[in-house]
Amino acid sequence: MTPPTPPSAPWLAIPWPGVVIAVLMALTCGLELIVAAADIGLIGSARWRALVLQYGACWPGLMRDWQPNYAAQPWTMFLSYSLLHAGVLHLLGNMAVLLWIGPGLVTRIGQLGFLLLWVGSVLGGGIVFVAMANDPTPMVGASGAIFGLMGALVMLDYVRTGKYDKALGITAALVLLNIAMLIIEDGLLAWQTHLGGYIAGGVIALFITDRLLETADTD
Repeated sequence: MTPPTPPSAPWLAIPWPGVVIAVLMALTCGLELIVAAADIGLIGSARWRALVLQYGACWPGLMRDWQPNYAAQPWTMFLSYSLLHAGVLHLLGNMAVLLWIGPGLVTRIGQLGFLLLWVGSVLGGGIVFVAMANDPTPMVGASGAIFGLMGALVMLDYVRTGKYDKALGITAALVLLNIAMLIIEDGLLAWQTHLGGYIAGGVIALFITDRLLETADTD
């Protein structure tokens, strides 16, 4: 028997479709464009990127014996890293995927559901990165959240169809993609963040789906 398709999500919806995606893109793109402009001398100082990384990147050492730049940094870094990127190309890659799969997810789970998914995937990616990283290299980028969106799509599709073979196939393809990227980038890939984001996204999507079904039962 095919599981029922989850209903719409009035408990997660707010007006102005796309506002969450627009705000996330404005914050992320705005920060990178400011730093990129400073890199080429249009504004500020060429030191801005280094300062932004110093204060906003995810540094594994801060959860060990490193001294933070400010008291809350060991905790805020688990969110702030997702708003920073290593360059414009890095940013464009993540934003392209967000525009590709984000609107469809918003339609299915609502604006607040999408925000919950994004933040949870960012946190999951950062936590797994810090837990598994074996060197002090900092991590930046929205790819933890992007892989969380992919994990959510896979989970939502599985709940809708009840077929696990497609979910396993997509997961295997993403694993191979990460291996290829790791080789191409000579090891400079935060695969731990991708893994954490993917798992967190799937778990959060399952929670959202269960809540939607509960809402449908009580209507």
